[in-house]
Amino acid sequence: MELPTIGIIVISIIAFFIVLYYVPILLWFSAIVTGVRTSLIQLVLMRIRKVPPPIIVRAMIEAHKAGLKDVKRDELEAHYLAGGHVERVVHALVSAAKANIDLTFQMATAIDLAGRDVFEAVQMSVNPKVIDTPPVAAVAKDGIQLIAKARVTVRASIKQLVGGAGEETVLARVGEGIVSSIGSSASHKEVLENPDSISKVVLQKGLDAGTAFEILSIDIADIDIGKNIGAVLQMDQAEADKNIAQARAEERRAMAVALEQEMKAKAQEARAKVIEAEAEVPKAMADAFRSGNLGVMDYVKYRNIEADTAMRDAIAKPSTQTKNPPKKDK
Repeated sequence: MELPTIGIIVISIIAFFIVLYYVPILLWFSAIVTGVRTSLIQLVLMRIRKVPPPIIVRAMIEAHKAGLKDVKRDELEAHYLAGGHVERVVHALVSAAKANIDLTFQMATAIDLAGRDVFEAVQMSVNPKVIDTPPVAAVAKDGIQLIAKARVTVRASIKQLVGGAGEETVLARVGEGIVSSIGSSASHKEVLENPDSISKVVLQKGLDAGTAFEILSIDIADIDIGKNIGAVLQMDQAEADKNIAQARAEERRAMAVALEQEMKAKAQEARAKVIEAEAEVPKAMADAFRSGNLGVMDYVKYRNIEADTAMRDAIAKPSTQTKNPPKKDK
């Protein structure tokens, strides 16, 4: 075989595969066999529009076999170009149709483009999901802390998946309801005796409003007794009162010490005035001698009176210690 003939064969094979890629005859034939009406030209145009024909054709075949008549090729292509998951949308529509769930193509694509898994949402709507809450600590009115764990059974609400809050919001609301229910109980014993009272109170609050789920039941899985918060608070309050009382006592003591020092200062001042007044006595006596108002005999009588007064003071206040105490006889 000559070399030009081999080149022609190779070029022909390459051209055949290129044509086969852009003109998916086998895919078009499988669609025709299954009853899906689509033209070969549209499949070629899909390649040009950067839309994979196998995904669109398989989705159309699945929808046709499931009896979904509102699924059209143009809408599937538009959803793919918008960044959606075509296969999951069709899976969700088929599952919803089999489970008698009202789910339109527009709603399914909106849920998918919103970032939620529409197929998982349909499955959760058919088979409810159980969510375990983290431990929730709350204090009853008697001061005893209780730590509760709950299991929340939820079902996806198809109509509220777009714009509805997620699982975190549901868990937060359930935790808030548990805290409120335990906190309104008079005693922790009442909660331990009737844990279902928590579920009833929480369910009555409509915690699933504005969320993408419908709460079917809230079951208290476990309740543990924690700390005696009331006793701890009383101990802290007593310690604070003691510190306040000590501070006030120290303040009063400081004031008393200051007052004592002030009185000592006043006493010293009074003594100084007395000494100053006593220093004026000799001056007054000298003036009396000069003026003739005081004679020698008067002065002698004054000195005698002073001596008598000193003697009486010595007798009234004897010394309690003697320099040479008497020795006892052996």
